[in-house]
Amino acid sequence: MTCFSISTRMPKLQQRSAACRDFVVRVTCGLAIALLGQSSALALTAEQTRALTLGDTDARVTALQKALASPDAPTAAFLQAMADDAVKVNGTQVLVVRDGKATDPVSGDATTLPDTAEDVINNNRMRGEIDAALSALQLLSPDAALRVQAAKSVLKEPDPTKLAMLEKAVASETNEGVKKQMLLARAAILLNSNDADERFASAKTLADSQTPDTQLLLNQRLSQEEDKKVRAQLQTSLLTIQAALSWGEKLGALFTGISLGSILLLVALGLAITYGLMGVINMAHGELMMIGAYATYVVQGLFRQYLPGMFDAYLLVAVPASFLAAALVGAVLERLVLRHLYGRPLETLLATWGISLVLMQGVRSIFGAQNVGVENPSWMSGGVQLLANLSLPYNRLIIIGFAVFVLVGMTLLISKTRLGLFVRGVTQNRPMASALGVNTARIDTYAFSLGCGIAGLAGCALSQIGNVGPDLGQNYIVDAFMVVVLGGVGQLAGTVYAAMGLGLMNKLLEGVAGAVLAKIAVLVFIIVFIQKRPQGIFAMKGRSAEA
Repeated sequence: MTCFSISTRMPKLQQRSAACRDFVVRVTCGLAIALLGQSSALALTAEQTRALTLGDTDARVTALQKALASPDAPTAAFLQAMADDAVKVNGTQVLVVRDGKATDPVSGDATTLPDTAEDVINNNRMRGEIDAALSALQLLSPDAALRVQAAKSVLKEPDPTKLAMLEKAVASETNEGVKKQMLLARAAILLNSNDADERFASAKTLADSQTPDTQLLLNQRLSQEEDKKVRAQLQTSLLTIQAALSWGEKLGALFTGISLGSILLLVALGLAITYGLMGVINMAHGELMMIGAYATYVVQGLFRQYLPGMFDAYLLVAVPASFLAAALVGAVLERLVLRHLYGRPLETLLATWGISLVLMQGVRSIFGAQNVGVENPSWMSGGVQLLANLSLPYNRLIIIGFAVFVLVGMTLLISKTRLGLFVRGVTQNRPMASALGVNTARIDTYAFSLGCGIAGLAGCALSQIGNVGPDLGQNYIVDAFMVVVLGGVGQLAGTVYAAMGLGLMNKLLEGVAGAVLAKIAVLVFIIVFIQKRPQGIFAMKGRSAEA
């Protein structure tokens, strides 16, 4: 089950995330400057600007930490200028240069830019310290959400140099929720205090922060703690946090199991028709999914090229496009090859296996052998944070809903429509259906195209959570056959039970025995189950049963 592989679109998402982070930092700095400007006098000195820009990195970092102990508006503005590489030096004179105009960082007055002025170079360490300082300034932002975000950042990486700024933020904070988060961040810093009483109080306070980050902090402190009283409190707080996190882990395993089950269901639904009802051992089923995924990629490219303003809507077009592309290929295959092989399942296996190789090579020739990137629309990015250690991604929630939608649509099509009636009639008793005037050859084409089209929909869904490449189908074909055989060939209800059962079993066992042993255990279970009940969960019906 490789449906959770890393996507090639991650670099683009990271670039967007970095751009958003820079924007937030700039806005926050501006707000912090405005806030500080109302309450603080100008405290940045020329000596401080020289200490921040000249000398070795250790000295500059020390100066930065001293500046954060009493932050003011000019200091925040100067740090932002350093982050923007907008600071120059001319001997011992420090200047901020933006749009070719120089200003004095202490007074803010315009000044002359000497030709001999040189850029201030910030190495990676210095740049990281500046970014951390700017993030800490969010503690004084007028926006409560940014203050909470800054406090959480300090809680995750407690830095004693930020204690003074945190104390100042706590003293001025009026929002109780934000203040509680700041006090937790303060406790995280004091957890490594030299005073045992402060460590004890911090360990007690951190029991209220039931997150994996806090658990890690307490575990690290426990390994170093020598005071018995503090050790006892650390262990008590850890037990409290572990009890709270265990619910998140259980619900997380349940969600991932349902998510995997919905993907298996999407993959197996098309095969339930082509193999379950028609008796065609379609080894090219995975490649039809691949065609659906590449159709999604093509639609995405067209929207990006010609309708960039409507990019978020590309998936609405990609869904029918992927269905039609796979269904069209399926119709051609059925007309040219498979209709000559009905009743000979082993020959359909060999023929479709050869077709799958042709399709893979065709895709390699057109799109190349490397994976291609399919990007989520913005409304599928992010997730719902239910608990501290439980987040439900939007893309997986949407895929679960999409699987239900496809299942309901397919059920209604098979059970309530004239086409479904003909498909059931032909697959259950072909001579009788033919005697009643049903064009069985045309129904075969429709039924096979329907199964292939649903495989294309599965490929469209898979493109939103994993890599899209020529080998995409190979990763799912075995799972698809396992689901169909376990559920009972030709039974939609059995396919649903088998997909959800295998998904949940796989994820629950992974939490106990690991991914490899879980996969082996599931395979052993299926083998034993099929030995005891060869017809699967439900009895076999359709053309295979007749054979």
